Amino acid sequence: MAFIQLSNVSLRYENGYLAVEGVSLSIAQGEFVGLVGPSGCGKSTLLRVISGLRPPSSGEATVHGQPVRGPIASIGMAFQNPTLMPWRTVLQNILLPLEVSPQHKWAFRRNPQPYLEAARELMASVGLSGFENARVWELSGGMQQRASLCRALIHQPEILLLDEPFSALDAFTREELWQAMQVLYLQRRPTVVLVTHDLREAVYLCDTIHTMSSRPGRIAYTRRVEFPRPRPLELTYQDDFAHIVRELREQIGGMRTQISTLRGVGP
Repeated sequence: MAFIQLSNVSLRYENGYLAVEGVSLSIAQGEFVGLVGPSGCGKSTLLRVISGLRPPSSGEATVHGQPVRGPIASIGMAFQNPTLMPWRTVLQNILLPLEVSPQHKWAFRRNPQPYLEAARELMASVGLSGFENARVWELSGGMQQRASLCRALIHQPEILLLDEPFSALDAFTREELWQAMQVLYLQRRPTVVLVTHDLREAVYLCDTIHTMSSRPGRIAYTRRVEFPRPRPLELTYQDDFAHIVRELREQIGGMRTQISTLRGVGP
């Protein structure tokens, strides 16, 4: 049985906009999955369906075999903007999910020490040791995103949803964060769904990549990535890595050409 299952899911927003249509997707527990495709194809919409933030208009989403009827507590999320609270220290930002999670908040209040140690271990794993008491504005963009990843993982979620978390960073920082993300994933093995426009990022991080069509989004192509972990950054310069990136780019480019032709504007 799949850990996350989308069965013929469609979602139409209140304004009539059909974001995704007939999406069926199976994700194994502990799998790192990427969603790529043209802008506006419904990648982020699928994250909302999986998390329970948006019910599908038709079809069904299940996690652990149970229908998703509302927001799921065992999910961590990180977005393009870190959304850290400027009035809190870095450590306090990371601990925030523990203060509100029904699963953890009472234990955290009674005995915060184990959670503080876990937060510091997370920070150390992504190179943030020594910044526990720093304020948000004292951190670079890359450091803020590292803190955001730690916050998404502090309550040990079974599912981690990443919505273009590295897209606003420069190329060198982005690659550093890929490596940090890989370390966190290997340590904790959550089930991860990554939305990204960066095909190199998807191939470096993911076990399976699903390419979505232009809206309404459908799963148009699926590609397994078999490189063993841990994956060195040098892998991204190898021919077999570049071959997969090129294959995915051709798939997306082909879909764009088809849409342009249907609209009568040529390729």
